[in-house]
Amino acid sequence: MYFFRVLAACLCLSVAARAQDKPKTCPYDSAHFSLFKPVPRNQLRPLRPDRPGVTESPFTVDAGHFQLEMDGLRLINSREDDEQSRTWKVAYTVVKLGLSRRTDVQLEVPLYKIEKERTADAPWQRRASFGDMTLRVKHNFLGDDQEGPVAMGVVAYTRLPTSGRGAVEGGLILPVNVELPHRWNFDVQLEADVNYDQETHNHYLRLMPSVALDHEFNDTFSFLVEGVTQWDELHSGWRSSLNLAPIISFGENFQADLGTHLALSKEAEREFFVGFTYRR
Repeated sequence: MYFFRVLAACLCLSVAARAQDKPKTCPYDSAHFSLFKPVPRNQLRPLRPDRPGVTESPFTVDAGHFQLEMDGLRLINSREDDEQSRTWKVAYTVVKLGLSRRTDVQLEVPLYKIEKERTADAPWQRRASFGDMTLRVKHNFLGDDQEGPVAMGVVAYTRLPTSGRGAVEGGLILPVNVELPHRWNFDVQLEADVNYDQETHNHYLRLMPSVALDHEFNDTFSFLVEGVTQWDELHSGWRSSLNLAPIISFGENFQADLGTHLALSKEAEREFFVGFTYRR
């Protein structure tokens, strides 16, 4: 209920601010462009990647263009009871291709992963592998024309066990973006996944809501603050984190980011990462 109240307040602020400004016009007629007839580069919409936060963007890639979003390096630390794990992800890449005005397809290619686990004071057990590839489809059903303050979309994905461990997983993601006055953006998201536990050899349900607020200080620098919590059938209670990420833009088609996930509960993962987004 709290999330809905915050969203309603943000909507009211955004609409009031828009009433004083001239409405934005659609940058192009979506009927004229497709995968095989790309949008002219001088008419591309602002770059809106899904990274660096957990809360994704409801905006899709322009028709006929591709976008590369990569974790150059990500460190994930987690602890549960007397078990400790550490994961290094290197060059985790998401390649996106715009099919139409409102739809794009995405392929997540995890190039290299190193996992280390230990119990109590036992030595680390190390395992290196290619990660699990993921197929994703994003569709925007409100606001992709950027004529209003609110945008909504849906992402459906299937994760394949290409690492040789686990099983097929999948889920749905519902992101919402609200454009606020003075270069502020508010985002809220609900994610539901069916994941696989390798110890019990069973699938289980996970729910992960999140909220994010970012501010564009200028055309080059912006900063993201995000709150994420998750529940699943394997753990009791909710595990929460506070995520912080500065973002630096280099022109209209490239941005770099780095950040951290600060654990707010004992079992939440702690993460550090650096990455970038490139659009062509």
